Amino acid sequence: MERVRTRYAPSPTGKMHVGNLRSALYEFLIAKHAGGDFMLRIEDTDQERFVEGAVDVIYRTMERAGLVHDEGPDKDGGVGPYIQSERMKTGIYMKYAKELVDKGEAYYCFCDKERLKSLKTEVVEGKEIMLYDKHCLHLRPDEVEKNLAEGKPFVIRQNIPNEGTTTFHDELYGDITVENAELDDMILIKSDGYPTYNFANVVDDHTMKITHVVRGNEYLSSAPKYQRLYDAFGWESPCYIHLPLITDENHKKLSKRSGHSSFEDLMEQGFLAEAVVNYIALLGWSPEDNREIFTLDELVREFDYRRISRSPAVFDAAKLRWMNGEYLKAMDFDAFYAKAEPYIRAVLTKDLDFKKIAAMVKTRIEVFPDIAGHIDFFEALPEYDVAMYAHKKMKTTQETALMVLTEVLPLLMEQEDYSNDALYELLLAYVKEKGVKNGYVMWPLRTAVSGKQMTPGGATELMEILGKEESLARIQKGIALLQK
Repeated sequence: MERVRTRYAPSPTGKMHVGNLRSALYEFLIAKHAGGDFMLRIEDTDQERFVEGAVDVIYRTMERAGLVHDEGPDKDGGVGPYIQSERMKTGIYMKYAKELVDKGEAYYCFCDKERLKSLKTEVVEGKEIMLYDKHCLHLRPDEVEKNLAEGKPFVIRQNIPNEGTTTFHDELYGDITVENAELDDMILIKSDGYPTYNFANVVDDHTMKITHVVRGNEYLSSAPKYQRLYDAFGWESPCYIHLPLITDENHKKLSKRSGHSSFEDLMEQGFLAEAVVNYIALLGWSPEDNREIFTLDELVREFDYRRISRSPAVFDAAKLRWMNGEYLKAMDFDAFYAKAEPYIRAVLTKDLDFKKIAAMVKTRIEVFPDIAGHIDFFEALPEYDVAMYAHKKMKTTQETALMVLTEVLPLLMEQEDYSNDALYELLLAYVKEKGVKNGYVMWPLRTAVSGKQMTPGGATELMEILGKEESLARIQKGIALLQK
C-alpha cells in the first residue's frame, strides 16, 4: 500500500483558529494512525495577508499541542522547500502553469482592472463573485507573444469548459458532480508572479506526494476546480476529507470575536493544551464507544476518519471547561502547582501556605483563572450578609450561630496547635459535648473565617492556613456582626 502522507499547510496570517488546529490535528492523527508521515508546509503566497511573527505562532501552537511534524522547513524530507515563497523561487509554479497553457488547459489573461470591473457578477455564499468571460482565451498566439514581449501585465487562468460536468470523490460526502458552467476560470498565477493559494496547493500536494488532504467543507465548492487540475496534469488526486463547519452555541460560524476561536485565546484563558486538543478532536469525530477523555497517543490509536460527521460541530465552551477540569483533577500535583502558583500570587500577598491552598482548589476549578474567586478571602475578609449564618440543612440560625461562635471562641483562644487535625479534634469534642451535628458548629465557623457561602475547604482547613491570630480576629468580627 502507498505510504500515507498528510500535510498541515497554514497561511501565516495571525493566531491559529480552532478550525485550523482541528485540520492539523486530524491530518496528524490520520498519518500517525497509519504509520505515515505528517508534514508542515507554510503557505505564504498571499503577501497582502502576511502577518509578521505568525510563523512563530504556528510553530509554538503545534509544539504546545504535541503535533510533531516529520517534515517541514526545519526538517528536510527531500521534497522541499517547505515554504511556498521559497518554492516559488525555483520556478515550479510557473513551470506547471505553462504546461497547462501548452495543453490548452490554461491561458494568459491581459485584461486590466477597468475591463474586469465591467464584467457580470453573481452572489455565491454571500460574496459577490466576478465571472470571467474567457475574453483572452480567444487571443491569437501571436497576440499573446506580442503582449508578453512588451511586458504587458498578465495572469494565467484555468480553462474550464462551459459544457459537461466534473466529478470528484470525498471520503465523507461521496461522489459530487457539478456542472462546468457553474465553475469560473480561476486564476492560477497572479500578476505579481505568485501562484494563487488554490493552484499552489495542487502543485505542492502532488510534488510532495501527499495522499490525504483534510480541510474545511467551505472548500467543497473549490474541489471541482482542483479535480480538473489533477485531471489536466494526468495526476492521481489525493483522498479528500472535507470537515464539518464549527459553530458557536447559537449555531453561527465560530467568530474571531468569540473569545475562544483561537488556540492562543484558550491558552491565555488558562486552559491546558492537552484538554484543548482532546476537545477539538471531538468536534466532528466520535469514537465507537462514545468515550470523551483521550491522551494524544490514545487518539492516534483510536482515530478513524470514516467516523467524522458531516453535521456542523458545536463549540460548547461549557463542555470544554468541564473537560479541562477533569484534566486538572488528574494532573500531577507538582505540575499543577507550577501552573497554579502565578494565579495564586496574583491574588494573595500574605505569607500563606500556597501549596496547601493549591491542593484545596485543584479539584474545584475548571480553568486556572477560577482560582482567584476561590481564594480571595484569604487576603482579606469580604463584607458579607449575616443572613448567611442561617442554613436549613445545617439547622443553624443567626441566634444559634452567635451562640456557637461565642462558646468556641475561648476554646480556640486557648488552642496552640492550629493544624487542621488538631482544630478538628478540638471542635469535634465540642460537638459531642453539645450533642449536635458537625455542620451545626462548622458552618458558622466557616462563614466567620471566610465571609463566603462556598469555600475550597472546611472551617478547620481554612483556619490552619489563616493561622491563629487572623482566625480569631475574623471569628470576633462575626460575633460582633451577629450581635448587631
